[in-house]
Amino acid sequence: MGHFVVVGGSKGIGFGIVERLARDGHSVTVLSRTVGSLGSLQNVTHHSFDVTKDEATANILPTSIDGLAYCPGSINLRSFRSLKPDIFREDFELNVMGAIRILQAALPRFVNEATPASVVLFSTVAVGQGMFAHASIAASKGAIEGLTRTLAAELAPKVRVNCIAPALTDTAMTEKFFSDPEKAKAIGEKYPLGRTGIVDDVASLAHFLLGPSSSWITGQIMGVDGGMSSVRK
Repeated sequence: MGHFVVVGGSKGIGFGIVERLARDGHSVTVLSRTVGSLGSLQNVTHHSFDVTKDEATANILPTSIDGLAYCPGSINLRSFRSLKPDIFREDFELNVMGAIRILQAALPRFVNEATPASVVLFSTVAVGQGMFAHASIAASKGAIEGLTRTLAAELAPKVRVNCIAPALTDTAMTEKFFSDPEKAKAIGEKYPLGRTGIVDDVASLAHFLLGPSSSWITGQIMGVDGGMSSVRK
């Protein structure tokens, strides 16, 4: 069994990834600000961690890492005119600089035995679609997509690096979009597949990308978006 690190793994998509890895019998180290429901899972170690403030020191990372998922994100949806530069900086710090610091700390610990280690990062469908009020998040996640491809080139063949770009998914971070069932249904009907996303849609792909079944996949940005990025009805 392997050892995986999930940053932001106490809720939402991150927790869905941790659940799957733990169910497979892997050891999982979770770095997040809250514990959430992690206490219900076996083989999971939690460290209280704020990616914008704390340093990923040797004592909180396992000595060997088979895979890492960086799940923190933000959703500051405002028009460009109303976004202060500080919001762009905060989003960049959380989405990009946090990932960079974690990956640089983890890099010496990635193992490369039968298959390469795996890194999964997260973007958004808005990077490729040009959506109103998404300037800050799209700017940050666009950087993540560039980082994904660059690291996939630099770290091959020892480490694979891929990125998932979801559309609207029902998590705690997006709860304001789902508080009114009728409005949530109307949003879902705009997607080619007729609904918004759920945690399982995204976590299942991340689980696949972290595992050996995806050992010939790297440098990819994969949409999990109900068809929004490529289909028109």
